[in-house]
Amino acid sequence: MEKWDYENEQWLKLPNHLKHLPLFTRSFDLVSIFFKYLWALILKIIFTFYIRIKIFGPSWKKIFKQHPKLLIMSNHSSHLDAVAIAATIPVGYWSHLYLTAAKDYWFSNPIFTFFSKHCLGAIPIDRKENPKEAISLCTTLLNNLTPIWMLLFPEGSRSSDGTLQKLKAGISIFSQKTNTPILFLYLEGANKLLAKSKAFPKAGVLKLHIGKVIQPTSIEEVQEQYTRWVAEINSQDK
Repeated sequence: MEKWDYENEQWLKLPNHLKHLPLFTRSFDLVSIFFKYLWALILKIIFTFYIRIKIFGPSWKKIFKQHPKLLIMSNHSSHLDAVAIAATIPVGYWSHLYLTAAKDYWFSNPIFTFFSKHCLGAIPIDRKENPKEAISLCTTLLNNLTPIWMLLFPEGSRSSDGTLQKLKAGISIFSQKTNTPILFLYLEGANKLLAKSKAFPKAGVLKLHIGKVIQPTSIEEVQEQYTRWVAEINSQDK
């Protein structure tokens, strides 16, 4: 993806669903700042009094100090996943946090689009019509921004029963093309609180396991290491 020149027609032709991203933003967006802090407050209330999150592993502060540029990957079994992870990350780091989100869902109507842009800082992933755009966009962001944390769900779609699915190659492509390490996360219990067929979550407890950081490697190696780590967690819970 080439460098953008805001003084020519290239800016005018840029799709609206991309204009909120940092490479294309010419000034601080006060609307996004306001809604991100409002959203952080809402999440704090929800994940303190309705859904409680137990965190296992190092602090985000320690991780950020050691790895200001990072791909964060997690399992995916619920629409709770992204917001639950974001709720555990201090809001001061949110300006560096970008979530990959399915364009056909999170940018499907004006309300979702506004929320995705201003609250999530979402990167739209076109899974159907233009998947190459996602590869170009994510690698460009990772190559040009530091610090940056990019959250991905490499299973691609939600697991219906919480079982870990085969990982898509994108996480390794982004990592290897941009020399970005990968942090393992594992969310336990999200599908029980908000199943794939449900619209509203139940009250309960979520467990977020923060694992190790690995260097760029093949998708086969990522799959093997991540699957083994998740199996170790699940065996300890029995």
